[in-house]
Amino acid sequence: MKRLFTSESVTEGHPDKVADRISDSVLDAMISLDPDCRVACETTVTTGMVNVMGEITLHSGYADIPKIVRDAVRDIGYTDPELGFDYRSLAINIAINEQSPDIAMGVDKSLEAKTGEGDDYDLVGAGDQGMMFGYATDETEECMPLPLSLSHKLCKKLAEVRKSGVLNYLRPDGKAQVSVEYDDAKPVRVEAVVVSAQHSPDVDIEVLRKDIKREVIDKVIPGALVDDKTKYYINPTGRFVTGGPHGDSGLTGRKIIVDTYGGAAGHGGGCFSGKDPTKVDRSASYYARYVAKNVVRAGLAKRLEIQVAYAIGVARPVSVSVNSFGTGKISDERILKLIEAYFDFRPKAIIESLALRRPIYASTSAYGHFGNPDFPWEKTDKSEVLKKAVEEGKF
Repeated sequence: MKRLFTSESVTEGHPDKVADRISDSVLDAMISLDPDCRVACETTVTTGMVNVMGEITLHSGYADIPKIVRDAVRDIGYTDPELGFDYRSLAINIAINEQSPDIAMGVDKSLEAKTGEGDDYDLVGAGDQGMMFGYATDETEECMPLPLSLSHKLCKKLAEVRKSGVLNYLRPDGKAQVSVEYDDAKPVRVEAVVVSAQHSPDVDIEVLRKDIKREVIDKVIPGALVDDKTKYYINPTGRFVTGGPHGDSGLTGRKIIVDTYGGAAGHGGGCFSGKDPTKVDRSASYYARYVAKNVVRAGLAKRLEIQVAYAIGVARPVSVSVNSFGTGKISDERILKLIEAYFDFRPKAIIESLALRRPIYASTSAYGHFGNPDFPWEKTDKSEVLKKAVEEGKF
């Protein structure tokens, strides 16, 4: 059966991604000073203004938040007052409180610890209730859905040609979208490519379209997936001069589908950026991805989605479930037993396993939280162990 599936991505200069970058830059600064800090940092951006708010508990040190904000905005590329959002002239408002003691007591000492149950990994409770999803598919090398993978690469390429000066008339804001045709769950061709790139007012739109086709699309989309029916929509409105936070306000956590699997898998609803790893809507999502990718790389399923759910202040998840969409080499029940034997979803175990108390988060704030081999949750160090365990009949 043939079907089309579409995913989108946005550049680091998109207003929501500017907000994500600032929130994660604040987190990195705090975790550098105090690995045990508690951070839930939200950011809003609009014309000439940044608002940083939330709850931060820092046991030692001091972070210059206005400087963090300006450095992040400068690195993205908002360095011209004509853009309506310039790192030098921003008005920066800060409203930060400490984490609620009602929440802190459940994280500091879990329900299991209060009742004398379990081991050291039962000491830390989940920072919130909720359900999280992890997903992996063998349709790309990075085990990500192809439409999203291509969309991210297009947006990265837009930033690259802008920053390198190849297309020096481009500005930081932009979007990409790719529609892929599947035949029996296998991606076979690209149906449509949409790219919208912010630009200076003096460039001719037809020049821009030719340049982006040549320097961005043709260098990202594999030729084998393109045919004479593939459609291209490059700046389809014809003009995209006003953009970024000057064109639209931005908010932390408003691009959660871009951040995860492009709609190809479930989403629990919680965002990632600005949250320290005791918040399971971030850390457990990372861990679920890690587990799913290892199972797929072990060849035990072509696709795998994992759902995990928590109660606030409780270390052990209230449920873990798997769905291989009928692609498993063994049953979903056996896959779940295998996962339960080799992976530990308790928050403290997740944090230690992935070494999450480090300043690694600003780099996750654009182009997706999954698929980048530099991220610790992308390692596949247990895939051979899982494969061997099944081959030996243990599961």
